Amino acid sequence: MTSAVGGGPSSARPSRNTRPTRTDARRNRAHILDVAEQVFASDGLEVSMDAIAKRAGVGAGTLYRHFPNRDALVAGVLEGRQPDLSAEAAAIEKESGDSGAALERWLDAVSRWMRAYEGLPEPLRTALGEQDSPLRLTCQEVIDTTGAFLEAAQGDGHARESLTGRNLYLATLSMAWALGAPSADGSTREELNDLLRSGWRTDL
Repeated sequence: MTSAVGGGPSSARPSRNTRPTRTDARRNRAHILDVAEQVFASDGLEVSMDAIAKRAGVGAGTLYRHFPNRDALVAGVLEGRQPDLSAEAAAIEKESGDSGAALERWLDAVSRWMRAYEGLPEPLRTALGEQDSPLRLTCQEVIDTTGAFLEAAQGDGHARESLTGRNLYLATLSMAWALGAPSADGSTREELNDLLRSGWRTDL
């Protein structure tokens, strides 16, 4: 008789079973994120978590095991967009010889990122005031990059010295929220962009 202690068949069985479980969990998480991204893009962030679980073909328990609340799910979806935003920042830095123009291009990119899904500006706003929000780190990364572009523009005399990256981020977030308002029309975006530029630039 083979003993179950010290590497016999019985002791090997648990290690064989753990790997597929972890693989399935990763696959489920990736699938939920894919479905959530599609739902957010088509219907906005107001869709219920249960509806997303149903669309993904998983139980609510599976969804909440991976994403305990909506902010965690939104953070997971936005994490997939971070490489694109980082690549855009690198391209702007490389292509723009003028630091003021670079900051302007970056703020435009941030505004588009904030408006990727209907209703996104609100959770981005509340995340800044909640230490344990899953979205807080995502927001801070964008704020840090905004601060870097701003400091370069300030150093060249293109931007007001009193500004901070955080406040410029908040101003852009306010503009993104306004652009999603029902009253916004075709001229709103350009007018708000002009207003934002006049607030940070020193040469207008």
